[in-house]
Amino acid sequence: METVKEKKTATAKKTTIKISGAEAIIHCLLAEGADLVYGYPGGAIMPVYDELYKFQDRLTHVLTRHEQGATHAAQGFARVTGKVGVAMATSGPGATNLVTGLADAQIDSTPMVCITGQVARHLLGSDAFQETDIIGISTPVTKWNYQITKASEIPEIMAQAFYIAKSGRPGPVLVDITKNAQIEEFEFSYEKCTGVRSYNPVPKPDLRAIEAAADLINSAKKPYIVFGQGVILGEAEAQLKALVEKTGIPAAWTILGLSAMDTDHPLNVGMVGMHGNYGPNILTNECDLLVAIGMRFDDRVTGSLDTYAKQAKVIHFEIDPAEINKNVEADVAVLGNARETLELLLPLVSENKHEAWHNEFKKKYQEEFDAVIKNDIHPTKEGLTMGEVIEEINIASGQKAIIVSDVGQHQMIACRYAKFKQSKSNVTSGGLGTMGFALPAAIGAKMGAMDREVVAIIGDGGYQMTIQELGTIFQNKTPVKIVVLNNEHLGMVRQWQELFFDRRYASTVMTNPDFVKIAEGYHIKAKKVSQRSELKATIEEMMASKDAYFLEVSVEKEDNVFPMVPSGASVSDIRLK
Repeated sequence: METVKEKKTATAKKTTIKISGAEAIIHCLLAEGADLVYGYPGGAIMPVYDELYKFQDRLTHVLTRHEQGATHAAQGFARVTGKVGVAMATSGPGATNLVTGLADAQIDSTPMVCITGQVARHLLGSDAFQETDIIGISTPVTKWNYQITKASEIPEIMAQAFYIAKSGRPGPVLVDITKNAQIEEFEFSYEKCTGVRSYNPVPKPDLRAIEAAADLINSAKKPYIVFGQGVILGEAEAQLKALVEKTGIPAAWTILGLSAMDTDHPLNVGMVGMHGNYGPNILTNECDLLVAIGMRFDDRVTGSLDTYAKQAKVIHFEIDPAEINKNVEADVAVLGNARETLELLLPLVSENKHEAWHNEFKKKYQEEFDAVIKNDIHPTKEGLTMGEVIEEINIASGQKAIIVSDVGQHQMIACRYAKFKQSKSNVTSGGLGTMGFALPAAIGAKMGAMDREVVAIIGDGGYQMTIQELGTIFQNKTPVKIVVLNNEHLGMVRQWQELFFDRRYASTVMTNPDFVKIAEGYHIKAKKVSQRSELKATIEEMMASKDAYFLEVSVEKEDNVFPMVPSGASVSDIRLK
């Protein structure tokens, strides 16, 4: 099969070429600017991989060690670049191995296109070798999916896939392509998609709602902003900062909103949620106006909805109409892209400082600092803490690193104590809470931001779920920094067992391998630190390295993450200890 058989056809404005469906897939990717693909080959997708071989000078394929790793790497790439991440797999188990990454991207609004091979059209429904109904399986965890059975469908469907994945509230799309459609030849031409009938990705802002929001903000005595990832996805960081600085409103972030605003900004009061900061949680139930921007009132943020901000008026800035009044009823709903709606709001709000109200956050922070933070980042006890490791990384990186965290205690510590000066710097699995996310996601993040340091913060449990991706790092010489905080437990589950299950530690003790030897087996420089005297110098060495670096830090086995809002409790019931 030739790479290109040019056949100019007399159409009004198009030039077509006669190529196979497999080659058409490559041309579609290149037309969409997708020059980096993560994946794993197999029989049903082999024609596409054969074409990839011919386009190596224009499109880079990264062979991950597992299809789930391909999706998480694509997510990491998407999160730091704002572009669509691309993953590819074969049929059957290859396709089903994508499902966790699809679900993760769906709930965290990450733009991703996954391409799967499928058995030939005439074999569909026959239980052929490696046939699964990936369309049926993935429907609940994708923004859109489609099965291509004819080569001629490829250009239109691929264009729609990229448009749907990136537009409005982003999300994952899966395109399943039968093997016959990959082999068939057809007259190919490509046009990017600019709209889909009945799909309205960005609602037009209602000026009356924006005026009503401004009136509430201007009259409030204790206004409070909680911002989420919608600010980052909408590229509204500058508008958020301008709003906060003009109005003097204290602003807190969800874990996916982290880095949309400098963590050291004087009006940035910290994190909300189950392991968020004391003041931002307590004062949620004392504000008279709650302004939610690009966040969805997740249960980990709200705690019990029966008591959440019942005393306050609520303004909800949101791009997805389905999120309005889903969990928390809004007095004013402002639909649209956050950048556009905040731009319209800014001239209508009055300058203010709210100094007395802001001082309430400062007082609560001091209480938390004395009870928790001081001991986490400047401990005097013998054992190493996770917090002091994050603090040393802050110092060594100048607060400029991208932090990719896994799921568990270390994730909450990283989100609490990592410092950022640049947006798109915090990459983690939020809504799905996927253990094993961080290592492959860090690969994608680094490939998307080669000019920045990328540090993966992982627990000993989650690390072993995708540890094979060390092979991807080795093969591609990807200079990520990997920090495993090893407490020899499934730490977050153990914490819950201690607090709520009478210390019945069922299946949470981890008997771990020699992580340093494993890293060295992949030719990655590796060290282990168990003494405080070694920590600072080793982290400085890691951050200075031009190559991949693995660092294992032995931390206290039974240290808990506080503050904590018990599951289902009111945010006012947050525990400092």
